[in-house]
Amino acid sequence: MNEPILAVSGLTRSFAQGGVTIEVLRGVDLTVGAGEIVALLGPSGSGKSTLLQAIGLLEGGFSGSIRIAGSEAAQLDSHQRTVVRRDYLGFIYQFHHLLPDFNASENVVLPQLIRDKTRAEADDRAESLLTALGLGQRLTHRPSQLSGGEQQRVAVARALANRPALVLADEPTGNLDEATADIVLAEFLRLVRHEGSAALVATHNERMALKMDRVVRLHEGRLA
Repeated sequence: MNEPILAVSGLTRSFAQGGVTIEVLRGVDLTVGAGEIVALLGPSGSGKSTLLQAIGLLEGGFSGSIRIAGSEAAQLDSHQRTVVRRDYLGFIYQFHHLLPDFNASENVVLPQLIRDKTRAEADDRAESLLTALGLGQRLTHRPSQLSGGEQQRVAVARALANRPALVLADEPTGNLDEATADIVLAEFLRLVRHEGSAALVATHNERMALKMDRVVRLHEGRLA
C-alpha cells in the first residue's frame, strides 16, 4: 500500500494568553492520499488555519508527527522546512497575495524560477496553467487590472506552478461572492485533479465541502 502524501499524528498546539493555556489543536490525526482532495470543515475560530500552518511548516510550537511525501517534517530546521515547502507544497489563501508590480504570468513564473526552472520553461508553464483557468487573454495584466475572481485564479495557478504533491488552501473562495466562488472552486478542483496533486481545503462552507472527495470536521481541536 502506498504511503499517503500527508500523514499527521498526535498534532497539538496551545497558546498562553493572560496566564491561561488555550489548546487549539488537541491530538489531530489526519491522512491525505495521493490525488485526494479533502475538505477541512469547521466554523471560524475552530483551528483550521492553525492546522494548515502546522502542516505547511509555517510556524513552530507544535508537537506531534507530520509526514509529507514519506518524510518526517516536524523536526526539520528552518532551511529544511523551506526546501519542503518549495518542493512539495502549494499554498492558496483567502486573499490572493499576488505581487502587485508583476503581471499575471510573472506571478506564476517567479516561484518556478526559485525552483531553478529556466525562464522559457516557467513562461510556458504559466501560460498553460492560466489558459486552463480561462486567463489566456489576461497574461500581461497586473492584479489591479483583474477582477477578484481572476486574481484568485492566478493564485491557484501560482500554487500549482511547481507541481506540488500537496496543495493547502485556506478558505480559497472566502473573499468572493457566491457565484464567482462556485466558478473558481470548480476550476480549482478540475485543475488540481488534472495535475494529480492532493489538496487539503479549509472551509466553513458545507455546500462547497461536499464537492470534494472526503470531508473531515474540526471541532474543539479534534477531527471528527
